[in-house]
Amino acid sequence: MMVKIGKKIVKYRVVVFILGLLLLIPSALGYLKTRVNYDILYYLPDNIETMKGQDILMKDFGKGAFAMEVVEGMTTKQEAKVKDKIEKVDGVAEVIWYDSIADVSELPINALPGEIKDVFNTKDATLMAIFFDDTTSADSTMDAITEIRSITNKQCYLSSMSAVVTDIKALSEKETPLYVLIAVVLSCVVLSLFMDCWIIPVFFLASIGMAILYNMGTNYFLGEISYITKALSAVLQLGVTMDYSIFLWHSYQENQLRFPDDKERAMAHAISNTFSSVVGSSITTVAGFIALCFMSFTLGKDLGVVMAKGVIFGVISCVTLLPSMILIFDKAIQKTSHRSLMPKMEKPARMISKYYGVFIAIFLIVLGPALWGYTKAEVYYNLDATLPKYLDSIKANEKLSKEFDMNATHMVLADADLAPKEAKAMLDEMSDVKGVKFALGLDSLLGPAIPRDMIPDELTDALREGNYQLILVQSEYKVATDAVNKQCTKLNNIIKKHDSSAMLIGEAPCTKDLITITDKDFKVVSAISIVAIFIIIALVFKSISLPVILVSVIEFAIFINLGIPYYTGTKMPFIASIVIGTIQLGATVDYAILMTTRYKKERCRGQGKKEAIRIALSTSISSVIVSALGFFAATFGVGLYSDIDMISALCTLMARGAIISMFTVIFILPSMLMVFDGAICKTTLDMRGKVKKTNKVKDSVVKA
Repeated sequence: MMVKIGKKIVKYRVVVFILGLLLLIPSALGYLKTRVNYDILYYLPDNIETMKGQDILMKDFGKGAFAMEVVEGMTTKQEAKVKDKIEKVDGVAEVIWYDSIADVSELPINALPGEIKDVFNTKDATLMAIFFDDTTSADSTMDAITEIRSITNKQCYLSSMSAVVTDIKALSEKETPLYVLIAVVLSCVVLSLFMDCWIIPVFFLASIGMAILYNMGTNYFLGEISYITKALSAVLQLGVTMDYSIFLWHSYQENQLRFPDDKERAMAHAISNTFSSVVGSSITTVAGFIALCFMSFTLGKDLGVVMAKGVIFGVISCVTLLPSMILIFDKAIQKTSHRSLMPKMEKPARMISKYYGVFIAIFLIVLGPALWGYTKAEVYYNLDATLPKYLDSIKANEKLSKEFDMNATHMVLADADLAPKEAKAMLDEMSDVKGVKFALGLDSLLGPAIPRDMIPDELTDALREGNYQLILVQSEYKVATDAVNKQCTKLNNIIKKHDSSAMLIGEAPCTKDLITITDKDFKVVSAISIVAIFIIIALVFKSISLPVILVSVIEFAIFINLGIPYYTGTKMPFIASIVIGTIQLGATVDYAILMTTRYKKERCRGQGKKEAIRIALSTSISSVIVSALGFFAATFGVGLYSDIDMISALCTLMARGAIISMFTVIFILPSMLMVFDGAICKTTLDMRGKVKKTNKVKDSVVKA
């Protein structure tokens, strides 16, 4: 069946190629029209209290994002002008300053309650609280951030999650095209050296590049994608689907030996062989990405869906566009052929199969420290902690911390009808919590020097709307620290005591939820990916023991990869511990499947275990090395280049994971097959009868 389809593709190769080029037009339009979300906290589940509170803030108060503007070295009159300018910016809902509490021309600043005066003023700077009409990562909010920066001078510092998100957007848009360029150039260099043709990598990368654009274009139908997904998906798709192109090329060369005078027939059979082999291996990769969709933190679903889709496009492109290009540009390929730099692997294969006991001992020795490092490695959740210090948002955060000793801003949504006495008691208790700079609500403004009727209506409207009143709580502690998480717990207990319907929201409470949710997600995703890939391998090999061995070998590589940061004292981004294991398992288990398939084939043909493993090694090592180096090249350069640590760390881990998996498959897997050969033969359906029978025949021949 597939040979017939292959013949059709070969026959209409020019049409296929032109159609592929034409499809790039709607794909490019879809890519450009797909909205990108730069707010990681947006992906928290909707049913948790912090996210429900954000919705209420948006729905009832007409406010979404929140920011603090530090204004330094200005007179009161100049500060008032800055406030007026900010209020006129599209997307700004409210600006609260001390003139929002009372007209400073009528009431001196010194007449304000001490705690209120201290909130907004220090010796050298003043502070303005800015509310925006829309959410943290909304286009209107980011546009407003950009506008505020343009109309205020260098004495003003805008600190907020929205400011961080705006800077991440600018940095990401600048860097993302270079990620692809770096990945393409390095992959091209590696493949040109280790393949037997200088120009063939260009066609590999062209077909993969077209598949990437198809994938990115169809993201339009998802509505929007995360900036992490946008930044990683092209590089990751290049890395994980490169194998398919290599397999097609090798299959085409083998079939040319079968059909030396008919390249079209050779390619038709190569398409059939590639599709049969690649579908099996790609399913494990897709399963790894689909496992990410089971995360409560829906960034996993965002990345998982896009990458699963990308693998499918990669397979389709490999058996349609790539064969068409190879045949169309056959003369150029022939002219640029050369001898591969990859040496023959007979000697290494003999050495590994001979000294398998040594590698088993290494496995057992390394396993303990790898597991220890894997379980003890630290991660960070503060998304702006590792961003470049030159960004405006990072400078502003540092200024806010230095001048006002403020870091995180919490908000409390309490019942609008809460008795003033109860509300005042709640505010006082919150103010007494360690690390709280102030708790600012309507009832905290009613000091002895300010009669109730002197509070401007605009401030009352800003802090009270519908069924809720808004209280601002400023913390000395940084987001995602143990101190702020404990503080959030104490504040939650206080507000629930006074008002059971009250909610604590903001970046720090959301991040606290993120820590709890992703810890659970890590266990769920790991379990699902392992079980799914175990089942797929079990069905492919019709074996119970082989999936245990193959998954164990790759999991060992994952333990080493994710354990290294513990010994180097490096903190990983929280998302790395969840997605890297799944991606590494799904993408590199193919190396193990390739080698095990040949081992099983040789054992069923009657080879002894040592000879079967030697043949499997000698025929597979080159493919494993080229595949792993291709994955490494696609990700390593991006890891070195990117200034966004979330991207840099993920790419570095993927690059290192590919190399570690390569070594474990070459050295540890064959040793495992040697040790457990007997169990494998008994628990693998195709081997149970054949291996026993062929071994008996061999034994009788030897005796004779």
